[in-house]
Amino acid sequence: MKKKLISALLCATMVASMLVGCGSTAEAPAEEAATTEEAATTEEAATEETGAAEETASAEGGSVYYLNFKPEVDEVWQEVAAAYTAETGVEVKVVTAASGTYEEVLQSEIASEDGPTLFQINGPVGYQNWKDYCADLSGTQLYEWLLDKSISVTGEDGGVYGIPYVVEGYGIIYNNAIMDKYFALDGAVVAGMDEIKNFDTLKAVVEDMQAKKDDLGITGVFASTSLLPGEDWRWQTHLANLPVYYEYKDKGITDAAELELTYGENFHNIFDLYVNNSTVAPGLLGSKAVTDSMAEFALGQCAMVQNGNWGWGQIAGVEGNTVTEADVKFLPIYTGVAGEESQGLCTGTENFFCVNSQTSEANQAATIAFVEWLFSSATGKNAVTNQLGFIAPFSTFEDGEKPTDPLAQEVIRYMEDSSLTSVSWNFTSFPSQTFKDDLGAALLEYCNGNMTWDEVNDTFKTRWAEEKAATAAMAE
Repeated sequence: MKKKLISALLCATMVASMLVGCGSTAEAPAEEAATTEEAATTEEAATEETGAAEETASAEGGSVYYLNFKPEVDEVWQEVAAAYTAETGVEVKVVTAASGTYEEVLQSEIASEDGPTLFQINGPVGYQNWKDYCADLSGTQLYEWLLDKSISVTGEDGGVYGIPYVVEGYGIIYNNAIMDKYFALDGAVVAGMDEIKNFDTLKAVVEDMQAKKDDLGITGVFASTSLLPGEDWRWQTHLANLPVYYEYKDKGITDAAELELTYGENFHNIFDLYVNNSTVAPGLLGSKAVTDSMAEFALGQCAMVQNGNWGWGQIAGVEGNTVTEADVKFLPIYTGVAGEESQGLCTGTENFFCVNSQTSEANQAATIAFVEWLFSSATGKNAVTNQLGFIAPFSTFEDGEKPTDPLAQEVIRYMEDSSLTSVSWNFTSFPSQTFKDDLGAALLEYCNGNMTWDEVNDTFKTRWAEEKAATAAMAE
């Protein structure tokens, strides 16, 4: 499925990388409701623009309420909503959940009479939690436009209940100018980035750079490992994906009620490398947010930071940014697994749009029309490409609509390299947010010297099994 997705995406347009950082909860300004005549007129215009087939249900009188997952792009979504309302007369409200609170907010909002008409799940696990509120989207243009329909979330009845709307990649972002400065030093471990193909070489380079940090003008090789609760997703989800990916790969599975955590020591390898060669001492990591670490990278205080293609917005947006676009590159996350020389970036998605099946038919139709406009109209695609920064998996994007930022271009470069195998995203099989929060807390305790790595390992396995069992019990 992964290779199929990559092949399809390479034959179609890729758009720019997602902006990720910290933001605040906000709500779109209220718009005056359109008259029935205006709604009908504007809906006809929107349908003509997108070339969509005649709607099975009328959007007349309907409105859209999107519960947004990412605070860092709230402002962009507010602008998109306002643009759609101005163009069509249909009210679109965007409410953004604070970081780490999406499930809680969705739970409190979804069942209300004026609850979200558009929300997102992280895949099959999320679908099990919210399937009573997911409408079948198999008859929509959005589903028809999907390049690889196998990556959608389907039910036992064959219906399509979640449609992926963005593909992303993450790894170790590095500042090539600082790396070149290191390679020019006497006694450098390697002569260039093309020699760093596994963990042993990466470790040797990083530790040598840390010892020579004054010569390089940096305070540490890696940016601070943000372990502030709610900000630790890069480690308890993204980094934790690596040992899960390799265990699944060995066993030929895509989910597990229990983990052996065969690659737990590999997780330990890379986490220690980050923490021990950082801009700050391990005991200070509990106070650091993602924006802190991205600012350190943007200001040239470090040479590397783990994050995704969405991180370009934070790098470019930092006042006093010293990193040029040409110097922002990606390196795979090497952990010491045999054969990792052929490993690429971690590429996939955990972002699936769902339409609330419990809202009115008019609201459902209006919501589907809004999402289809976003991914097919000139205005919508411009927002996707240049503001939201999505790499979108739909056939509606022309060949000329390529990514413009360096990290999105890097994701595509790695995907195009047939000698490399992308690491698939297995977050959709992680048992719960509670599991991830508990793992993040254990990592923080490890950094504070209050837990051993064996205890972290045990927390990983134990909480995984417990939360998987709880989820299975709820489904019965």
